[in-house]
Amino acid sequence: MQSVSVCASGMVTGVGLNAPASCAAIRCGLSNFEETRFMDKNGEWITGSYVPLDQPWCGRAKLVHLVLPAIRECLAAVDGIPTEQIPLFLCVAEKDRPGRLSGLDDLLLDEVEKELNFNFHEKSAVISQGRVGGVFAIQQATTLLYHERLLYCIVAGVDTFLTAGTLAAMEEKERILTGTNSDGFIPGEAGASVLLCQGSQKSDGQISVNGFGFGKEEAHMDSGDPLRAEGLVQAIKQASDASGMNVADLDYRIADVNGEQYGFKEAALALTRTLKERKEEVDIWLPVDCIGEVGAAIVAVILGMALTAAKKGYAPGNGVLCHFSNDDGQRAAMFLSYSGGGV
Repeated sequence: MQSVSVCASGMVTGVGLNAPASCAAIRCGLSNFEETRFMDKNGEWITGSYVPLDQPWCGRAKLVHLVLPAIRECLAAVDGIPTEQIPLFLCVAEKDRPGRLSGLDDLLLDEVEKELNFNFHEKSAVISQGRVGGVFAIQQATTLLYHERLLYCIVAGVDTFLTAGTLAAMEEKERILTGTNSDGFIPGEAGASVLLCQGSQKSDGQISVNGFGFGKEEAHMDSGDPLRAEGLVQAIKQASDASGMNVADLDYRIADVNGEQYGFKEAALALTRTLKERKEEVDIWLPVDCIGEVGAAIVAVILGMALTAAKKGYAPGNGVLCHFSNDDGQRAAMFLSYSGGGV
């Protein structure tokens, strides 16, 4: 497949208000988990990961101000390029997410452009695919970069699980980590973005997305069926075929596993079924351990982590497998490689 390179990243998370601060905190295993203003059914405060914004924004305005600084970080890397020549793909929560804010598909992109006081390329779009949405966005960005001969494209994601409707629905399904449920996740929020260019433009110090793939898991969390990780295996195999790389060529993994046992089991099964050669270790990095469950922002967060780890020289190697899972069974995977050139 035609590869794309990650040239720059931006992040706003519960542990940092820019990409360098967030990546440094995640590398050190720091978190900002604290009691939220929401209570569980037993009257205990739910633990979450808030982003310390300068004002107490709420609703869509909060999402706008979560993602704006991340987008600005990427734009700073291409100062002088008119934004009308840069498509923005904005990834948000899936449409059936309980507690999802209204107007995300129709209004959020316009509100981001209004706050920035300029417009992006006419092919810019909102992608409502949750945690796997960023990979769909990269697929669309790849097509635009090559077919439209554009220089750059931005893939951004923004999400929050810290809303009453979302927390109530997730707690009802015993998905939230509480004093009476140890098999749950810590809700969080984040905005993140990455700047992409054609793989042929890549230079030292960039991460290349060499291949991606998608799958469908019939034995998703709510199905009650025995899990064999069929969907994630399918996604990894597609990414392997597209990239020309094998799982054995990879040095470590970064995944959206959020603390629930289902995700750990799926990741382990998928590796077992796709790794055909003996390797002593294929480490797995889990940013959600530090920033909480951030939904649609996770792909941009993980790409930013991989880029920073490679440039700073603390990555275990140059080959990375990233994989993502939606609650409805959608699965996605990416194979990355680093072109060298640290800082």
